[in-house]
Amino acid sequence: MKYLLLIYSAAEAAPQDPAAYGAMMAGYGAFNERLAADGIDWSGEPLQGVETATALRRRAGKVETMDGPFAETKEQLGGFYLIDLPDLDTALHYAAMIPTADYGTIEVRPVMDAAALLGA
Repeated sequence: MKYLLLIYSAAEAAPQDPAAYGAMMAGYGAFNERLAADGIDWSGEPLQGVETATALRRRAGKVETMDGPFAETKEQLGGFYLIDLPDLDTALHYAAMIPTADYGTIEVRPVMDAAALLGA
């Protein structure tokens, strides 16, 4: 089953000094290497800051766009991993290894099987 690991944090909570930031990024490198070594099928990327976001919605057939995230929240989505694992417990095990878990939140969500939903 596929799981999306959504990485949230408040900007001020992230390591600010270069040494701490470098250590955090090294932690991400180690996590990526661990996934590969364990034979986990995965993909993932960091996201640019929320100030670069554009939100879109359609109401009564009219498309509206807005700068920035739609929701005002303290923690912002900063990146993600999409991993294919046998169960939620295994997904939680790997999510706990993500460095941002030390100061942010990792949301673990199962991905629906779209082909099954569409009857394909």
